[in-house]
Amino acid sequence: MSNTTSAPHLERGLSNRHIQLIALGGAIGTGLFMGSGKTISVAGPSVIFVYMIIGFMLFFVMRAMGEVLLSNTNYKSFSDFAGDLLGPWAAFFTGWTYWFCWIVTGIADVVAIAHYVAFWWADLALWIPAVACILLLLALNLPSVKNFGETEFWFALIKIIAIGALIVVGLVMIITGFENNGATASFANLWNDGGMFPTGFMGFVAGFQIAVFAFVGIELVGTTAAETKDPEKTLPRAINSIPIRILFFYVGALIILMAVQPWNLFSADESPFVGMFALAGLAGAAGVVNFVVLTSATSSANSGIYSTSRMIHGLAEEGDAPKAFSKLSRTKVPKNALLFSCMFLLAGVALLYAEGSVAEAFTLVTTISALCFMFVWSIILISYIVFRRRRPQLHAESKFKMPGGAFMPYVVLAFFGFIIWALTTQADTLMALIFTPIWFVALGIGYLMLRRNPAHERLRSAHEAKVASERQSAAAFNAGSDLREMVSK
Repeated sequence: MSNTTSAPHLERGLSNRHIQLIALGGAIGTGLFMGSGKTISVAGPSVIFVYMIIGFMLFFVMRAMGEVLLSNTNYKSFSDFAGDLLGPWAAFFTGWTYWFCWIVTGIADVVAIAHYVAFWWADLALWIPAVACILLLLALNLPSVKNFGETEFWFALIKIIAIGALIVVGLVMIITGFENNGATASFANLWNDGGMFPTGFMGFVAGFQIAVFAFVGIELVGTTAAETKDPEKTLPRAINSIPIRILFFYVGALIILMAVQPWNLFSADESPFVGMFALAGLAGAAGVVNFVVLTSATSSANSGIYSTSRMIHGLAEEGDAPKAFSKLSRTKVPKNALLFSCMFLLAGVALLYAEGSVAEAFTLVTTISALCFMFVWSIILISYIVFRRRRPQLHAESKFKMPGGAFMPYVVLAFFGFIIWALTTQADTLMALIFTPIWFVALGIGYLMLRRNPAHERLRSAHEAKVASERQSAAAFNAGSDLREMVSK
């Protein structure tokens, strides 16, 4: 549970432009560049609705997170408010699970980066670019938080330029009536080949299990709260712009892709971005897109190193991780936590030489990651529900209220239940669903050991006393509100 009475020790070095691009980079994952080919091949044009629905639901997660974070600017992240509202167990499970999410994603990114580099240097040993990437990101993150912000700013800018170029090139091809494989580029391609749902309901469902991974990291802006200048202005602005960004970068790009050529011509094993630029006759199209995807994967790994180090730092401050991880460098960077996370990313180097299908391993890793991210998103929503119930006065005073806050958290939680069901419909994702509980069993064992600590017992007792006090205050506030409403009538 966060010690909300003490000021954060991390430096507020992230400016508005950093936060805007971090939020944008988090909303545009590598899955859009590499995973959209598979999503289109299984769902057809209905993939447009898949991305719109997921984006719509996650916007409410972000609004819930924003309202609670801004209710107390001493919160360093959503792990802090989860512990404060739900109890010490929530901070422990949320913090460590979020760390695990990004470590798993980071390992997948390191493997991907090594293979992307092999596009140019096929004879280079795969471990060299993998280790070089980890060392580079460590060197960028160690000096100051501003370095992380600058790196993410430029990485996100590359994504924006790539998607913008795709949309412009695609529109030109549609306007000029470009022809390929007997098909003419036209918006009619969206419904001409079997309608908007050509693979049926189950094909539509299959699209969700692939697409949800493209959105992991959308909550990243919530881990920057303690290092953001003027969070009351920058966080709402970043969160509110998410729907427009999803409509333009996800939906817009997918509409253009499937308008240029029919959905059934896309391959699940190839990036549709490469195909688009190659069709347009762009010299070195594969190399250009490979560079974009390389920077996207590096951006993801960079975000993972940043967010995991901040989460471990927060856990250490609360006694949920070794105290050494709470120490900051002279430039106010959690150096020990950063090195700890990087050490685990080296597991990606070992995975490079593992036997078996890389595609199968990737599906397993990304599905486990998506499931753990959904757990974190669910904790954010549950924390918000408790926040409204126990702190109605803070909710009433909020200048950044979650729209539909009385019922939308339950709608989104039900949607996550639907996603879990969707994961059971395919053998590869079902395997990940079976393996994921092992992490929570291990966490549960760790928490049972932590509970024996006398300091943790005092923490739980203090939380119980705080809950009782807040319930009394909430009852008094609600009674006063009812009275004022009766008088006004």
